[in-house]
Amino acid sequence: MRFWCTRLAATTGNQMLMVAVGWQMYDLTGSAWDLGLVGLYQFLPALLLSLVAGHVADRVHRARIVAACVLAQAVVALTLVVTTHGGWVSREWLLGLSIVLGAARAFQMPAQQALTPILVPAVMLPRAMAFSSGGMQAAIIGGPALGGLIFVAGATAVYATCTLLFAIGMALILRVHYDHEPPPHEPVSLSSLMAGVRFIWQRKVVLGAVSLDLFAVLLGGAVALLPIYAKDVLHVGPWGLGLLRGAPAAGALLMSVLLTRWPLERQVGPKLLVAVGVFGVATLVFGVSRSLSVSLLALAVSGAADMISVVVRQTLVQLETPDAMRGRVSAVNSVFIGASNQLGEFESGATAALLGPVGSVVFGGVGTVLVAALWWRWFPQLARRDRMQRQA
Repeated sequence: MRFWCTRLAATTGNQMLMVAVGWQMYDLTGSAWDLGLVGLYQFLPALLLSLVAGHVADRVHRARIVAACVLAQAVVALTLVVTTHGGWVSREWLLGLSIVLGAARAFQMPAQQALTPILVPAVMLPRAMAFSSGGMQAAIIGGPALGGLIFVAGATAVYATCTLLFAIGMALILRVHYDHEPPPHEPVSLSSLMAGVRFIWQRKVVLGAVSLDLFAVLLGGAVALLPIYAKDVLHVGPWGLGLLRGAPAAGALLMSVLLTRWPLERQVGPKLLVAVGVFGVATLVFGVSRSLSVSLLALAVSGAADMISVVVRQTLVQLETPDAMRGRVSAVNSVFIGASNQLGEFESGATAALLGPVGSVVFGGVGTVLVAALWWRWFPQLARRDRMQRQA
């Protein structure tokens, strides 16, 4: 429960931080390109450090890794309190601190993902994944909405609240205990670092699931453009931005409750592919909408569909991976997640600079539907997958 509460506090703080940084960056520069750079600058450290982070997660106490990463995010939030209050914040400051956030997330995500299966029995893992994801989605709902409301008092107030939440999360994770036996010493080698890559490549069901999420969210993610939609398309301001950021999480939270009560047991592969197609259609609807209510509904549907993808992907990865390799496999999975989120933000910003925000989102929605159709053909093992657990 402490681990769940840690993730709740840290995710809420991170979501509030991203709302404030995105709005502040767009307010400073008015540039969709710069909004995309915030995502790119978070993704690059995660890409460069992922293999090392996975190796560390398989050797060091995972709860302590998470604690150190949450501490780093608290330092970033506190730095933004000081620079914003002093009037020193700039485009360069925001991009530089985005690099620090990306480096912290590079180590946090594999350790965090690999920690969950240690704390729950394997038979309960699908429900635990849905419950954990539900808590995170609650944070993703509350974080942006709360951040948008607090932003009325200024960015400094948002960053101060984030600092407090990260401090609470760090205190909680330090009280999470499990039996950690350091693995036998082995020299760090390219072969050891690449073990997670080889593992995923050899298991086509897992490869299909994680790559599907990568390309679907890479193309279909519109999160980076929400400040533009809030300010220039829907004209709803910071409060409306908080609602838009929270809408996908609202749909995801509802779906997580349903999946916790009625977990996916049969036809998990086809359901995953259909869910990604629905995600693309919902993104397309959001892109062309000029109504706040229609936009919120479309984003909620996209979040519900994405939750199915998250639960299926994470459960498949954890059930098929031995604990001694979970850190390295989770690190590779984290790169896919980071690429789909942070790199997706850069892709959205770049295409918005060329096609405009509406053109960028419509292009991404159509692309996501095509990806789902192609993966159905290219990964027949995934399309035919019946249960989460492989049958003997």
